[in-house]
Amino acid sequence: MAGKFTKEEAVSKLRAERDAGRAVYDALCGTGVTAKMAARGGADLICTHILAYYRMQGLSSMAGYLPIADANALTKELGERSIINVVTECPVIAGILCPDPTRNMHNFVDGLWDVGFDGIMNCPTVALIDGNFRAALEETGMSYDQEVEVLGYASSKGMFTKAFCTTPEEALAMAEVGVDNIIIHYGNSSGGTIGSSTVLGMDESIERTAKVIDVLQAKHSDLILTCHGGSIENPEDFAAFLEKEPRLDGYVGGSSAERFPIEESVPRVTQGFKSVKLKK
Repeated sequence: MAGKFTKEEAVSKLRAERDAGRAVYDALCGTGVTAKMAARGGADLICTHILAYYRMQGLSSMAGYLPIADANALTKELGERSIINVVTECPVIAGILCPDPTRNMHNFVDGLWDVGFDGIMNCPTVALIDGNFRAALEETGMSYDQEVEVLGYASSKGMFTKAFCTTPEEALAMAEVGVDNIIIHYGNSSGGTIGSSTVLGMDESIERTAKVIDVLQAKHSDLILTCHGGSIENPEDFAAFLEKEPRLDGYVGGSSAERFPIEESVPRVTQGFKSVKLKK
């Protein structure tokens, strides 16, 4: 089984949504049922990765940054056995750890296409790591540059690619190797039962977005530009964000795609059943 959508088909689909004035919506899903329902609801892309898997186990998605599982093996199995087979409406993307020193990543990318993934992205990403640990990763060969190289390889093979970026330099490097969708990352999502207080606020997120888009405008103005995380928790938040930075094409939902809806709906249904009075 090979991917159902080529790079050109996926990009054409996203551009058509943008040209029609409809926001591109990309759902990061950790279970088959959330992926299936997001696609049924009209998501333009479905992506799975280790962070989404842990999120849907009731844990912080940041568990995906700890050495407690093989990120790439988990993503491949989750997609192949639980998501690709239930999502037919849109491309399914694998979020992978590109600087994996235990694999030939070109061969691994080829294998993802073979099992049915339509594209890849860099998740987990070194872009979210800073300080001495980031410096140690970079100088020992597990760098953001490797994420650029792996996504560039996938693009050259005809796979759709999208990239988490936090700086203009990261975004430009990804654009130069043929990445189709730049995702400006604002950190973990706020809100819900596991919301983070370390995310960028609205003003900081808008400033980051403006800097990235300004750099890309000269040579890469036709890229799909989306954003993820931070203080954007729902469609209304994203609509308000667009009032201040209208150059974005859409939003990438993680917690907002699956955790928030489940945290709200499951307790409500449970309370409804518990409110039923017995007749005996």
